[in-house]
Amino acid sequence: MEYKIVVDSCTDLPKILKEDPAIKVVPLTLMVGDLVYMDNQEFDQKKFLQTMKASPSSPKSACPSPDDYLKEFNGGDNVFAVTISAELSGSYNSAELAKRLYLEENKKDIEVINSRSASVGQTLIVMKIKELISEGYSFRSIVEKVNAFRSDMKTKFVLESLDNLKKSGRLSNIKALVANVLNIKPIMGATPEGTITKIDQARGIKKALIAMAKTIERDVIRPKERILGIAHCNCLERAQFFKEEILKLVPFKDCFIVDTAGVSTMYANEGGIIVAY
Repeated sequence: MEYKIVVDSCTDLPKILKEDPAIKVVPLTLMVGDLVYMDNQEFDQKKFLQTMKASPSSPKSACPSPDDYLKEFNGGDNVFAVTISAELSGSYNSAELAKRLYLEENKKDIEVINSRSASVGQTLIVMKIKELISEGYSFRSIVEKVNAFRSDMKTKFVLESLDNLKKSGRLSNIKALVANVLNIKPIMGATPEGTITKIDQARGIKKALIAMAKTIERDVIRPKERILGIAHCNCLERAQFFKEEILKLVPFKDCFIVDTAGVSTMYANEGGIIVAY
């Protein structure tokens, strides 16, 4: 099968997937005050974190245009596009519009997949698509199996601060969030629809990560068949600590750790940990 996987830049890819010629990343645009950053291979995480910290303005993001996706739909007989949750960004809608426009003049199998997740949740979907392609499944079978995989997948995160998510309106449906002054860290997660919900909380980041590991132990299904993805925002030691804690409790088939790209960096902020499985 000749194929192409198109992802938006909220997908936090490990190095081997970044170098895969069949995977193309469509960047979002990040804005801090008057400064504009493209979330592409030139993104400088440390500089961006410093800019956010120094700026009185809340950072913002803009989704790719339909034309950005259209350009990437060329090539490959089969195209799979994986986007951040449609509940969190317009990226999915842009990709869907691009698909309709492309198919008006071209014949090709294109599927736009709303991850209902973000970051390493999107990465796991990409990995599942590649696995199914290698096993020889048809385009339609891959779509069906990936949708089932997405329905079973779970995403959770612990951040040092929820301020950027709050200011962007991504937490507008969550009422019971505690004050940062108490050093209470909420454990957050994705709902089946792709919105964000509060799962638990603990005092201090280390206890919150341990609590998140315990919630995963309780709700994971068939862990020996699953890969655990861990994304961290400039805090590798914290990610490694979480990996050690979770693998004491849950026998995942495999595990990988990646640093966040631009969009995930903006919302997770320094010290954030995002997991999907």
